[in-house]
Amino acid sequence: MVQLPTGLTVPRSPAAPSAHYGCTVAGMTGAASPRTLLVTGAASLAVREPLTGPRRPARVIAAGPAAVYLELPPPAPEPRVLVVAATGTSRLPNSIAIAPAGLDRFVPGAVTGEAWIGRGTVQAGELTVRVLRWWDPSPVLGPLSRARLEQGATALHRACTSSGRGPSLADHDDPATLAACCADGDLAGAVEAAERMVGLGLGLVPGGDNMINGLLLALRLLGGAISGGTRAVWLADWLGAAVTSDASRRTTSLGATLLHCAAHGQASAEVSAVLRGLAGQESLAAAAKLLLATGQVLGNGRALGTSQTLGTSQTPGTSQTSVAGEAPGADLAWGLVTGCRAALALALPPR
Repeated sequence: MVQLPTGLTVPRSPAAPSAHYGCTVAGMTGAASPRTLLVTGAASLAVREPLTGPRRPARVIAAGPAAVYLELPPPAPEPRVLVVAATGTSRLPNSIAIAPAGLDRFVPGAVTGEAWIGRGTVQAGELTVRVLRWWDPSPVLGPLSRARLEQGATALHRACTSSGRGPSLADHDDPATLAACCADGDLAGAVEAAERMVGLGLGLVPGGDNMINGLLLALRLLGGAISGGTRAVWLADWLGAAVTSDASRRTTSLGATLLHCAAHGQASAEVSAVLRGLAGQESLAAAAKLLLATGQVLGNGRALGTSQTLGTSQTPGTSQTSVAGEAPGADLAWGLVTGCRAALALALPPR
């Protein structure tokens, strides 16, 4: 095992865990008690199928004091990566929230064990989580006026600019190409640009993936809420199908799962708050500030550390220092801005 600076531990050798699911995997050692700890959790509806299905072996691909990442073996369908996270931390759309005491009692260690998912429970080493409640990762935004969305998109763009956190792929042409093609309704061009962005960048969730996620969520959830927004939803359908078709071979395992979630309109808690802010349901300024500061759980390579087992992406020609100062939340926010502008451009004028 190798201990990373932030407390994240991943297997050094891919021998047993990556080849034999359900046998020997990275586990969690008891920090306070050698006995198994049973806790209850609230799970996202995005991961209801694997959680309520038959019990299947999984592997722990990363573990830290605030989250444990588990992956189901192929040919399991997406979402294949599930996150057990402490309540109060960033809540991804594929996560199960448990009381902080559940993870505080355990620290990453060298003791191996089995991981299992199914029948309403998750078992990782000595930690067993029983899911008793569910939460919906798809915010309901309701009917939305064009003027409200225009105002929100302008405010979010201003917040992104004033924060000093630009997109991590600012030196690449594809984000601008994708934005222009989406606004013009150029499906072929948008698909080509989006496919080139999948897996582009550094981190557990590359910057290209995060920007696409924000774009898809805005097109589907905000575009679908304004008058004449059917073209935006249509575009989200085709783009989502294109970027998820072979995502498991083009990006990290966590990145592929989050692309799947975004294609289905499922967002993290921070992104959902911004979406509600854009719809005028809560403070956009506060939600945008929180999202732009989000880095650790959403995939910043330096914040979480890098792992060959987790499938950390590092695109050739993109330096570590060029991304170290950027938060993945910024890429999501810029993707939301792009999606809002495209949805407005594609919307039919009201009668």
